[in-house]
Amino acid sequence: MAAFSLLVLADVAADHFPWTRWERLIEVRGVEIDRAAGMAHPDFPEIIYPLDYGFVPGTCARADDEPVDCFCGSCGALGLVGLIATCDHRREQRELNLLYGTTPAEAYCAHGFLGFAPRLLESALALRQPMPALWQQARAAQ
Repeated sequence: MAAFSLLVLADVAADHFPWTRWERLIEVRGVEIDRAAGMAHPDFPEIIYPLDYGFVPGTCARADDEPVDCFCGSCGALGLVGLIATCDHRREQRELNLLYGTTPAEAYCAHGFLGFAPRLLESALALRQPMPALWQQARAAQ
């Protein structure tokens, strides 16, 4: 999948993703953290997770039939901030990773983490609101 089409996917997701419905779902079901910040990936110990990472219980991602993945940040008051569209070139799969309670810096960090090796895994960030507004909201929440 070309990087351009991944960016288009992220743009479409930002405009048409059911943000409120997913935010409510996370508030009801929570996020089950299976890799805490600082924990190594179970199959690739050289990969360390920069943020808490888990999944929304009772959901199913179409790409891998696993629950929908979610990064959790340090400011839950921000709610569902955005998502990261990814393309795994080894498995030829695309999926969305949610960003819940992530500050702007944490959103950038998660995006960089997922896109560190673009020949293997490409990523594109889609935010619920423009980044300047997210910075303002994060400052107000602190």
